[in-house]
Amino acid sequence: MQQQVMVRYGELFLKSESVMHHYIRILTRNIGRALEAVGLAHTMEEHRGRLYINCDDPARAAEAARVFGVVDTSVVTRTDPTMEAIAAAAVERVSASGRRNGSFAVRARREAVKGFTSQELGAFVGSEILDAYPDFRVDLTNPEYEVFVEARHYGGFVTDSFSPGPGGLPLGTQGRAICLISAGIDSPVAAWLMMRRGTDLLLLHMNGGRHAGAATRDDAFAHAKTLSTHCMGMPIGIIEVDMEPFFSALLTLKEPRFRCILCKRFMHRVASRIGEEYQCSAIVNGDNLGQVASQTLENLATVTPAATLPVLRPLITYDKEEIVNLAKKIRTFIARPGDHACRMVPKKPATAATIHQIEEEEAKLPMDDLIQKAVESAVIRTALSGSVIDG
Repeated sequence: MQQQVMVRYGELFLKSESVMHHYIRILTRNIGRALEAVGLAHTMEEHRGRLYINCDDPARAAEAARVFGVVDTSVVTRTDPTMEAIAAAAVERVSASGRRNGSFAVRARREAVKGFTSQELGAFVGSEILDAYPDFRVDLTNPEYEVFVEARHYGGFVTDSFSPGPGGLPLGTQGRAICLISAGIDSPVAAWLMMRRGTDLLLLHMNGGRHAGAATRDDAFAHAKTLSTHCMGMPIGIIEVDMEPFFSALLTLKEPRFRCILCKRFMHRVASRIGEEYQCSAIVNGDNLGQVASQTLENLATVTPAATLPVLRPLITYDKEEIVNLAKKIRTFIARPGDHACRMVPKKPATAATIHQIEEEEAKLPMDDLIQKAVESAVIRTALSGSVIDG
């Protein structure tokens, strides 16, 4: 018997055979990079619906292998695919668990193995456990403890726990997008959701300089570091752009209520220019319908045409509590944030600006020059495995 890590994936089965195998190759590559990033030498086996990792530290590997596209991981005992070998491993697993009484169930599966059914396998393993530990009782409906056994043509497998992965699609299967990243709660959650759908991201932070709170830049970069821990061993570019020239120009306008709309349109123009340069297919942001004045449906309709790339808003229908809970789950939530204030926000921002109104205001600014300055100010760094490296 040997200890391995079993990795299960789910949604990939919905694809055609050729696409599925392509995605599995990318998933295998991503798991390998994650294991290498934490210093684990390993080998991997691929079987239908399962990947198996061989290494000297299975528990650590099971944690590292929970990358995008993985449904769950488990440290399993591998045996010969016979009922006797699987039952012996199951009794040993129960012994290691420290459980000696209470209710339990055996969940059995069989694939391409002759001589017994899944039900017979489960019954045999259960009886062997009861023989070894007679204080147990069987409860198939609501057991306190479960043992999972599988008999497949390439081996038998036993485990008693699974660690959930993020699911979704392997990172790198759905192209590349540029994602506006701020110090707030929403944008890193939007970024994570896109990564979970297989999208490589280039992060773009608009540095407001003296017009932004003192902690804004540091916390935006902290988000980039955290996001990079969800794809260990895989670099995420983070571009920083100087927004001060645009903000200084914005202050010359007599009508302050349009500032947020003008700013959003400007950011989308800059993101489009930089995104096209880096072969991105879309812009991602953390907009949430009705959350703030710039995110009313009317204002979103006014902002969007400024972009020359499609704009994706994965949080558009989320409740704020849902966003906060997800931010906590993915560790981007900052419980005691520093100063994130934007000094440019007017007292009474427009909630239903029209394209005509905004274009009139934009005509008063040297927009082409300001966009060019912003693009030329761009500095790219790399977030990798929890750190940001200067480029």
